[in-house]
Amino acid sequence: MTIARASTAPDPADGGTRAGLGGNRIAGTKGVPRARREQQILAAALEEFGRRGHSAASMAEIARHVGVTKPMLYTYFGSKDGLYAACVDHIGPRLLTAIDQTMATCPPEGEPAHAVLAALFQALEDQRHAWFVLYDRTLRAGSEPWHAARRHREAIDELAASGTAALLLEQGNHDTLDADALKHVWTGTVSALIGWWISHPELSAQDMTDRCARLLTVIRMTTRPTPLDGHGSVDSKVGDQAATT
Repeated sequence: MTIARASTAPDPADGGTRAGLGGNRIAGTKGVPRARREQQILAAALEEFGRRGHSAASMAEIARHVGVTKPMLYTYFGSKDGLYAACVDHIGPRLLTAIDQTMATCPPEGEPAHAVLAALFQALEDQRHAWFVLYDRTLRAGSEPWHAARRHREAIDELAASGTAALLLEQGNHDTLDADALKHVWTGTVSALIGWWISHPELSAQDMTDRCARLLTVIRMTTRPTPLDGHGSVDSKVGDQAATT
């Protein structure tokens, strides 16, 4: 499907005022440049689709939030599927770029997991629900939205796979199934953190970045190998403690 091309032409919607979410009055739409109107629609659609999923999302609610008529959404994007595909094509490259650039510039002695989380939080600061537009489990297999979301997910998953595989290789682990399992653990963890962040709207991207730094520190401490002495045995202090228990 071809999405209406952005331009600086005036919005064709009617003038006047319309009721927004929560009963707020939204300024009339007449004279709004088409490119700006598209961005407003995409922002509203990303939140609606991210909150409710494709099947339950309401085109009427999206239109009401923007302050246009529902037929205007179809004028711009052709269909609900077309609007969803436009949403994933909008947010997918942003997330992919954030992850790719972070992985490419993170120094060897750095913390790539924390750096990637920080980049994602920053990219999603104003559109937190957008992550779940890409990772919507309710999409019908084979549909236009499913293909669009899958394309971007696969690109992100490739970066996740390379990062987790590199982490295991540093530990001498060459098991491809371990790497695949760890990739799924990673993407699941990211989704869980973003879901938690959505339920705490008072927290900024920087707040989440700082929180994850603390959490990762605890994880590293609890998974640290038992110290060995020079003979490859458990440290004598540890052994003494064990002997007294």
